[in-house]
Amino acid sequence: MRRVAAVDCGTNTIRLLVADIDRDAGTQDSLVREMRIVRLGQDVDRTGRLADEALTRVFAATDEYARIIADRQVEEVRFVATSASRDADNADVFAEGVRSRLGVRLEVVSGDEEAQLSYDGATRALPVVPSPVAVLDIGGGSTELIVGSGPGRVDAARSLDIGSVRLTERLMPSDPPTRTELEAVTRVVDEALDTLPSYGVQIADARTIVGVAGTVTTLAMLLTGLRSWDRERVHHASFPLADVHDLVARLLAMTSAERRRLGVPEGRSDVIAAGALILDRVLRRSGARRLTVSDSDILDGIAWSIR
Repeated sequence: MRRVAAVDCGTNTIRLLVADIDRDAGTQDSLVREMRIVRLGQDVDRTGRLADEALTRVFAATDEYARIIADRQVEEVRFVATSASRDADNADVFAEGVRSRLGVRLEVVSGDEEAQLSYDGATRALPVVPSPVAVLDIGGGSTELIVGSGPGRVDAARSLDIGSVRLTERLMPSDPPTRTELEAVTRVVDEALDTLPSYGVQIADARTIVGVAGTVTTLAMLLTGLRSWDRERVHHASFPLADVHDLVARLLAMTSAERRRLGVPEGRSDVIAAGALILDRVLRRSGARRLTVSDSDILDGIAWSIR
């Protein structure tokens, strides 16, 4: 048994998992799960650089995580960064900040590796479900779609440059978004999804679709009637697609303030409309009848990748 820490820094959030991994038994005992909204990808799509204030937020969260990791006597740490860091000219500043605080190398993974880690994390402890299984990971800067025939068995994957923060900053500045903005985002999302079959990602063939990450888990919380996070009720919950589509339509018509009053957290309420629209367009192409939600995702995949 090894105690490991996985850190996933995406475009909108930075998250920490501390877990005891027993490879012989194939078990995972999760001790800590933390999430902070830091918006690392603030204006990256426009400027090509990580903003100073964004780095300040990320480093503050990393300092906090470093204390948790030390207190828990973690043996090995892996720090993975995704879309925003792939796109930034000054990612070296970010990398040095992480090294000085945690003593580990920041790994900026490719979209393909991000997809593999997400699929592994989402399906490792998934109940028995019909195959093929499609995992949908909607991030702030990119969206990963992975199709496989069972836990850990990826058949095809694709990372798309569409994400909740990227699309909001680029195409949906109004609050609430205008009809013209929604049409523009829908067109961009559909054009990206149209490329999937050429990479072997056949969403229409998937009999189970598993959604992971903040957009999906927040929608699941709302669909369950929760006002605050409850992992036991959200993890592996399943919802009819009609209920998801109805909630998405409501969110798209709301202002950020109205979404917050509904229960969407500060720091996500301004971008969840774009993330929800991505989810809606994917579900309309899928062969599944329900959306399954997993709170296990790339974090868990990172933890199991530590050797």
